Amino acid sequence: MKKQRICIVGDGLSGLITTLALNKLDGLEVHLISKKNKLLKDKRTTAISASNFDFLNSVVDKLDKKLFWPSNKINLFYEAKDQNMNFLNFNEDKKNLMYIFENDKVKENLLKKIKKKKIKTLQKNINNLKDLKGYDMIILCLGRSSKIYQNIIDKRSLDKDYKEVAITGYIKHNLKNLNTAQYFLKDGPLAILPFSKNSFSYVWSLNKDFPKKNINAVVKSKICELLKTKNIKISNQQSYPLMLNLKRTYYKKDILILGEGLHTVHPVAGQGFNLVLRDINKLQEILKYYTGLGMSLKSCPALEDFTNNRKAENIITGLGIDLTHHFFKQNKLLDPFKESILKNVSKNNTLKKISKFISNQGLSI
Repeated sequence: MKKQRICIVGDGLSGLITTLALNKLDGLEVHLISKKNKLLKDKRTTAISASNFDFLNSVVDKLDKKLFWPSNKINLFYEAKDQNMNFLNFNEDKKNLMYIFENDKVKENLLKKIKKKKIKTLQKNINNLKDLKGYDMIILCLGRSSKIYQNIIDKRSLDKDYKEVAITGYIKHNLKNLNTAQYFLKDGPLAILPFSKNSFSYVWSLNKDFPKKNINAVVKSKICELLKTKNIKISNQQSYPLMLNLKRTYYKKDILILGEGLHTVHPVAGQGFNLVLRDINKLQEILKYYTGLGMSLKSCPALEDFTNNRKAENIITGLGIDLTHHFFKQNKLLDPFKESILKNVSKNNTLKKISKFISNQGLSI
């Protein structure tokens, strides 16, 4: 029986993982299209939940687990008047809560897996959908703002400009037993994400009007203050604008948007790429079902099923993250009440269990 052809456009993490996930399905011939002359490395880190790590492990044969730094403790702090109040802790003795990896190293590893499996890879710049003829299904993993999406989207997206930037970078340190942490500071939330014994990345979300002069020194001073140390070294510092974008249209005919093109959320909860992995997992499951029945990708309702399965969770999660970010933003009138609320949160074990479950599994059961 002739194999059905799927084209995945984009060689970021979303595109590479989708390529390997769908290549596992019988009856499909998967092609990957990547950009020509792409020289920039992605010097950032990503955190994924334990359940998404398990999915990735099922997709990638002999996954190099040394690239993933496990975390079984997560501490949350709120900047009160005279201290950083530790209002919530997640701890697991026998299992991990999340895994953190360096994007460029995992990308390099995934590309090697794709090459080893002899998946056809084309280097080609795609300017419009006419460049993608001859496929039974096309999956676009082109980041958050590709102009090609305009040919697919027929409804307004949920959009919000946070008027903030995320400052990210790597830090070398000599601290012992540093845990993953989120600090809700008056200037904006700052995440600490260890990815090796003596290295962590940080993500600090700041107002666009925050003074940019000597930002390196400002970041160093703040992190030294929080971690009570003086001996750190910053590298790979960069920034990018923050916004909320939740698509309402996921596909048109046999063309699907996937990855950040579907949903871009605030980094405060670390759920952006976790949503992407849940999308890929569900897409693999749905396509396996229909190809197993011997149905044509062009005529089966796979993309409609995918949309119905994933859109609600993606939108609810995105809006929930937006509300969380709004709650922690500095407000002179509400800040005194926040301290009281957060003190009660630390005592509520049921809320803690629900938060842990949603962070790991999402809203789908």
